[in-house]
Amino acid sequence: MPREIVFPSKGKFACLEYEDRTLQPDEVRGPTIASLISPGTEFGWVQGAEFPIRPGYAAVFKVEEVGTDVTDVEIGEILFCMGHHRQTQQCSVAYTLKIPSKIKPEVAVLIRLMGVSMTTLMTTKARTGDKVVVCGAGPVGLLAAHNFLIGGYDVLIVEPDDLRRKQAEQSGIPKSLPSMPLDDPEYLGKVSIVLDCSGNEAAVVDGCKIVRKKGEVVLVGVPWRAQTNLLAHDVLNAVFFNFVELRSGWEWEIPVLSRDFVWEELLEGYNNSPHNTFGGFQRAMHWLGESRINLEGLIAKASPENPTSVYENIQNRTIGEPFVVFDWLRLMVDET
Repeated sequence: MPREIVFPSKGKFACLEYEDRTLQPDEVRGPTIASLISPGTEFGWVQGAEFPIRPGYAAVFKVEEVGTDVTDVEIGEILFCMGHHRQTQQCSVAYTLKIPSKIKPEVAVLIRLMGVSMTTLMTTKARTGDKVVVCGAGPVGLLAAHNFLIGGYDVLIVEPDDLRRKQAEQSGIPKSLPSMPLDDPEYLGKVSIVLDCSGNEAAVVDGCKIVRKKGEVVLVGVPWRAQTNLLAHDVLNAVFFNFVELRSGWEWEIPVLSRDFVWEELLEGYNNSPHNTFGGFQRAMHWLGESRINLEGLIAKASPENPTSVYENIQNRTIGEPFVVFDWLRLMVDET
């Protein structure tokens, strides 16, 4: 039987058997090649209160079965989906993307994390050439910086961790600092948007202090826990006197897929948004295909056989790469 990663209880990780459900007419199914770990989210989940949890939301798989209504996917094609850490993927073909042969599976899964900040790129009032500060150079922050850099913005990463700053520079981000340049006249009052990808309230306060009047501070990172003794007043004061537009970086602000105006369904609402999540994924895939991000040495591959060891190695920094991918082909080899 196939296996999947499960968080059975608080702080616990397991690789357990499961059964595939019946394939529906609009679905495709096949063996997983790679699935991407999102450390911040998954460590937050495993410390939660409701279990079991089946983590993961980005996978690449090889199509072996297609539903009766599927006409534009062939057996053997490699697809991306928002799937869990499991040995097989099964989903509606509408929520998949074909992966060009020149993009490796362990690279293609990164479009999911690029999509997190792609929503901010699609909705910001900042314009090409404006100054952008990204707080936090973890997986989401590093890719957020690249999204804006590729979009033509003047990007600075603020990250206190030396290794993360070096990795950001290695990947192609030209500017990084260990702290917010609040005393630098080149930045103070001249930054159009700050993306906080750290979830640290001190970074948010600093962001509110450095942006220009009516500048945006966008909360992309999840504040899983309080990391300082700052008061809400510190945020309110900075927002009020600097006229800051402090807003959510909720990635689902845009629809997953768009459709055209349908007159007959007007009373039920309609979705003709010019931007959508999968459009962002396609854009990210295109950029990866053009090698816009130098990912050499930044992706670690791990077997899902012993997930406890993998997550512990991420947490204690034995695995230092910012991106960690479960290699499901390795599990299949181990089983033969």
